[in-house]
Amino acid sequence: MSTPLKVVAVNGSAHQPSRTLVLIQALLAELDQRLVLDTQIVDLSEIARALGAALTRQELSADIEAQVAAIESADLLIAAAPVYRGSFPGHFKHLFDLVGMDALIDKPVLLAATGGSDRHALVLEHQLRPLFSFLQALTLPVGVYASTADFDGYQVGSQALATRIALAAERATPLFAASARQLRRVA
Repeated sequence: MSTPLKVVAVNGSAHQPSRTLVLIQALLAELDQRLVLDTQIVDLSEIARALGAALTRQELSADIEAQVAAIESADLLIAAAPVYRGSFPGHFKHLFDLVGMDALIDKPVLLAATGGSDRHALVLEHQLRPLFSFLQALTLPVGVYASTADFDGYQVGSQALATRIALAAERATPLFAASARQLRRVA
């Protein structure tokens, strides 16, 4: 029996519906094809207002504190954010400001982002990767960026995006051999 991998995905969008959440769900579905997962989504659309009112971790409500603790204890973190004015939203950064300074050391992090056009694709490399490098996390080499054109409404609508999601999951899987799904042979 495979050990479930505790995956916490952070949806950095404060809006519903959210293409960033759709991207997270697609990543989780692809990872679920390869690994046994125990998943949780920290959704800023549900906590942004209360999170923004807390200047320190001690001021967080019990619910948000539990979500921060889940981020810290995850085996794999998916950090996904929409791009606003060339970067991730302030509430997304504020959430990670409240994560323990040493809590993400060597934690694998799969980076993902959504934006209005392909012009924002480098947000993975110029904004997200430096944030998680500062926190000493292990950012996975394949991140996933999706523009509005990659979606059909609020569904993955581009084969190129689906291929990139599959590649990210494929490259992440070897890190978690104990959680790998056993393939069943049908004769």
